[in-house]
Amino acid sequence: MSEEQTGARQGILALTIKDKNALYAAYMPTIKNGGLFIPTTRSYRLGDEVFMLLQLMDEPERIPISGRVVWITPKGAAGFRSAGIGVQFSDEDGGVTKALIESYLSGHLESDQPTHTM
Repeated sequence: MSEEQTGARQGILALTIKDKNALYAAYMPTIKNGGLFIPTTRSYRLGDEVFMLLQLMDEPERIPISGRVVWITPKGAAGFRSAGIGVQFSDEDGGVTKALIESYLSGHLESDQPTHTM
């Protein structure tokens, strides 16, 4: 996974997920509308609005997603967890991104493998 700033505002993120293992580790299925953990060392607060451009595995186009920060893992967190934020997809998405991610993860969502947030 990679993340880069795509504009002057810190709330705009570009995220590329190239394989199922990375997608599984980043996906947050228990959040309403779904969400993703985005590794970053930038400072955010809970509730901050962000905009992402998600490049998901073999999708031909980047997926624009708005959301808000619902999880923060600070630098130096216990258990050597990656610093970053969890972004909940907005209601405006209508569950489209969640459904797409879950289709990629079909059969893997019940895994006991640890993720970035659990």
